[in-house]
Amino acid sequence: MSKEVIADAGPLIGLARTGHLELLHELYGSVLIPPRVVSELRLSQDRPGARALKAAVAEGWLREVELETAEKPEGANLVVDSGEAEAIALARERPLRFLLLDERRGRQLARQQGLPVVGTGGVLLAAKHRELIPRIAPALEKLEAAGYRFSEELRAELLELAGEASDEETTE
Repeated sequence: MSKEVIADAGPLIGLARTGHLELLHELYGSVLIPPRVVSELRLSQDRPGARALKAAVAEGWLREVELETAEKPEGANLVVDSGEAEAIALARERPLRFLLLDERRGRQLARQQGLPVVGTGGVLLAAKHRELIPRIAPALEKLEAAGYRFSEELRAELLELAGEASDEETTE
């Protein structure tokens, strides 16, 4: 069985709202989501990004997968929302490439469980390295305009890894 990406709602919504959702399909084939994440996507509402998310579900590359067990990771209810908890639980049940998760506490909990975690910035870096997008800076700007928050440190690190550090930082 091939390893798949399992995702939380936040990165999917962010990528959909900024026109970058298709990058997940191009990079990884399919993306699995648990039932609670599906409900957090609010596919039946006319929200920004909903059309792209509905299309991904209809095309079959964004697919809902039931959990085999209802067991949530220990301490999950204390630190993460129910969608993140289900995404982490699903990631524990299946062979996966990585768990797509941005929220800091959720990432910490997933890593404590020994799960590989990648954030939206990592997806954008992979897309640039595969030449699916020419630069990540415009994508980061679109995400921020859509309400996504990156710390200054993370933003600087992503731009550095993408080879897009500002002129002031690269001036000799």
